[in-house]
Amino acid sequence: MMKIRYVQNDEGPELAYSSESGLGLIEKNGHYFKDHDRTGKLKEFEDWRLSPQKRAKDLAQRLSIEDIAGLMLFTSHLAIPSTGKRSQTYGGKEYDPQVTTPSELTDIQKEYFCKNRIKHTLVTTIQSPQVAAEWNNKVQSLSETMPWAIPIVNSTDPRHGYNSDAEFNEGSGGQISQWPESIGLAATFDPELARRFGTIASKEDRAMGISMYLGPQIDLGTEPRWMRYSGTFGESARLSSKFANAIVEGFQQTLGRWGKESVSTMAKHWPGGGVIEAGRDAHFAYGKYGVYPQNNQQYQLLPFISVLDKKLTDVDRIAGIMPYYSISMDFAPGQSENVGNAYSHYLITDLLRQKYQYDEVVCTDWCITADEPSNVVDILSGDQSWGVEENFTVAERHLKLLLAGVDQFGGNKDPEPILWAYQQMCKMMGKPWAEKRFRKSAMRILKNIFQLGLFENPYADIKRAEKIVGNVEFVAAGLEAQKKSIILLKNKQQVLPLSKGEKVFVPERTYPAQTGWYLSDIPSETKSPMNLDKIAKNFQKVERPEDSTATIVRIKSPERAFVRYNGYDPNIVSKDETGYLPISLQYRKYTASNARKCSLAGDRRPEHILNRTYRAKTIETINESDLDLVIETRKQIGAKPLIVSINTSNPFVIREIEPYADAILLDFGVDDTAILSILSGEFNPSGLLPFQMPQDMEQVERQSEDTAFDMRPYQDEIGNSYDFGFGMNFAGEIRDQRNRKFIKDR
Repeated sequence: MMKIRYVQNDEGPELAYSSESGLGLIEKNGHYFKDHDRTGKLKEFEDWRLSPQKRAKDLAQRLSIEDIAGLMLFTSHLAIPSTGKRSQTYGGKEYDPQVTTPSELTDIQKEYFCKNRIKHTLVTTIQSPQVAAEWNNKVQSLSETMPWAIPIVNSTDPRHGYNSDAEFNEGSGGQISQWPESIGLAATFDPELARRFGTIASKEDRAMGISMYLGPQIDLGTEPRWMRYSGTFGESARLSSKFANAIVEGFQQTLGRWGKESVSTMAKHWPGGGVIEAGRDAHFAYGKYGVYPQNNQQYQLLPFISVLDKKLTDVDRIAGIMPYYSISMDFAPGQSENVGNAYSHYLITDLLRQKYQYDEVVCTDWCITADEPSNVVDILSGDQSWGVEENFTVAERHLKLLLAGVDQFGGNKDPEPILWAYQQMCKMMGKPWAEKRFRKSAMRILKNIFQLGLFENPYADIKRAEKIVGNVEFVAAGLEAQKKSIILLKNKQQVLPLSKGEKVFVPERTYPAQTGWYLSDIPSETKSPMNLDKIAKNFQKVERPEDSTATIVRIKSPERAFVRYNGYDPNIVSKDETGYLPISLQYRKYTASNARKCSLAGDRRPEHILNRTYRAKTIETINESDLDLVIETRKQIGAKPLIVSINTSNPFVIREIEPYADAILLDFGVDDTAILSILSGEFNPSGLLPFQMPQDMEQVERQSEDTAFDMRPYQDEIGNSYDFGFGMNFAGEIRDQRNRKFIKDR
C-alpha cells in the first residue's frame, strides 16, 4: 500500500508527499519546503511563502518547451475504473475486478502522465468517492517521480445535478449531494443558495481529489430551443451574472481565500453559446453557427464580464474561460473571422485579453483540432474544427489556436502538434517571441495549480472522502434547493396542497425510445414515473383512477429525438432535401409555417448547405404520448383534481397541457421527495420562472436567438401570464423582493 508522508509547519501549509516518489524536504529557518527539483536548494517556485503569481513565473522560466506542451494538454474522459464505451487496458488486458483494483492506473493513463507529461485530466465515472481519492493519490505519487514533480489537476464537468449524465453524477458511486440543474438553481432567484451549492460541491470534489470544475455554464438562454438550455441560468443577463458570481465564489473560496477546499472554475462558453441558429447545437456540423439578428452581442457577454472583471480579487475572478465550438457569425463585422470561437484572434486576444484585460487560462472545448466527423451525428467520429475544416492540418490548427491566444487544448493528448507549432512560431516571429509566448501560457496554467495548494499537498484523505462526500448535511442542502427550485404555475381553486388522507392515483408513463449521445439505442418502456413507496408515505396510493380523490400525472416537457432529430436528419437527405428540420417545443406534430425563408448562416463551401431553412417542414416530438396521457387521464377522472408535474428542460408551449390541469408544477431535475413535499403542503412553493413560457410556436419562430424577453408569454385560464419571474405559492402569485429586483431591469 502506498504511504503518504505529512509534515506540518508551525506557520505554513501541510506538506504531503508519497514515500515512493523520492521527494525530500528542504529546511530553512525552521520551515519546511518540498524539494520539487531534487537539488536540495530552495527555489522561488518551491517557497510557499511567495505568491502563486511569483512562483508560477519562476517555474515557467525553468521548464522545457516539452514540459510546457504537456501543461497545455488535457486528457479526454477518464473513467475510474476504466470500463464502458471508453474502456482502457490494464497491463494489456481489459479491466477485471477479480484481478485489478478499481483505483489502478491504466496503460494509457501512465502514458499520458509519463510520456506526454500531461498534468490535467477530465474525470467522469467513478466507482465510489473512496476509489476516486485512491486513484488521485496514485496519480500524484507517479507525477512526483517526474522532473519538477508538478501535481496533476483532476477536473470534472458538472456532476451534482439531479439529472446529470451518468458519467458525472450517478458515476460518483451514488454518493454525492444532488442539486437542481443550473436552470433550476436560477428558478430559486437566490444567488446565496448558488453560493452554498458551490461551497458544498467544492468540498465534496476536493475530498475525491478533484480540483477543477469545468463550469459554470453561463451562456444566456435567449434561444428557447437550444439543446443545452438546462445548463444555463435562463435568459436574464442580470440574474445569470449574479448566479455566476455566487457559484465562482462558492467553488473557489476557502474561508474567503484560495485554500485546501477550493476548486478552480472555468466559465463556459465564451462569447455565449446560447445563440445557435434555430436552437441546434454546435457539437454537430449542422448546428455550428451562432447568430445575432438583433446585434445583441454585448448582452450575451454580460455574465462573462461579471466573473472576469479585473477589479475582482484573484479568488473571486474566474480561473479559466472556455470558448464554445460555434462560429459566432459576424460577431464584429470587419474585425472578427468567422471561425470556431477558440480560433478567433478577435474573440480571444482583442476582446477577452485586451479589452477585458483577462490574463488567466483560456482552454478550448473538447476535441476541436482533428478533422470533422465523417458521420455528421456522431461526435466520436471526428472533431469540431468548425471554420477551419479545410486547408488546415491538425498541427496548423494548434498553431492557429495558440496565435489566437489559447493556453490549453481540451481533450488533446498528443504534444507533437504543439511542438510543431512552437517551431513554426520560431520561424515566423523568432525564437525569443515563441518562447515568451509559451512561457506566458505556462505561467497562467501554473498559477492555478499553485493557488490551489497542490504543490504542497496534492493528496486526498481516503477517510475524509468517505466522511465528506454525500454526508447527511450536504444531501439535505441539495434536497432543500430542489424544493426551492420547483415552480407552481397553476393552482385552480387551491387544489394544492393535498390533504394527508388523499387517495392518490399515479398513472404509468411510457418512456419513448431514444438515440443516445453516442448513437446508442435506448429502448422504450412503460413504468410508474414516481416512487410509489414515497407516495405511500404521504398519501393513500390507489391502483385505479375511479378510486382516487386526486391524480398526479408525471411527464416531461416536449422531447426531441436526440441526437438524430435535433434540427437535422441525415437519413432524409436527397437531391431535393437538405435534411434540416424544425425543433419543436410543443407535443403535437408541428409544421414550421412561420420559419425564416432563408437561414441567417450556412456553409459557403461548395457542395455544402448555405440556406438551412426548414420553413413549411414538419416534425414530431418523441413524447407526444405525455400529452395523450394527460388528456386520457382527465377523461378517466372527470372533475376530480388533476395535478400535472413536468420535468422541464426548455421553455415550452404549455397551452396544450394547461386547460386539462387543475395544478401544474415545473421542476428541473428533482427527487420525488421534493415534489411530494409541495403536494403534501410540507413545503410552500417558492420557485419563479427564469424564462418566458411562449404562447405558441409562432412566438418561438419570431423571436431572435440573441434577444431576451422577446416572446409573448402564455396566459392561462385564470389570467396568469407565464412570464419571466412568475410563480405561485399556496396563497397565490408570489410578489416578493426577489422577482421585483431582477425583473426591474431585466
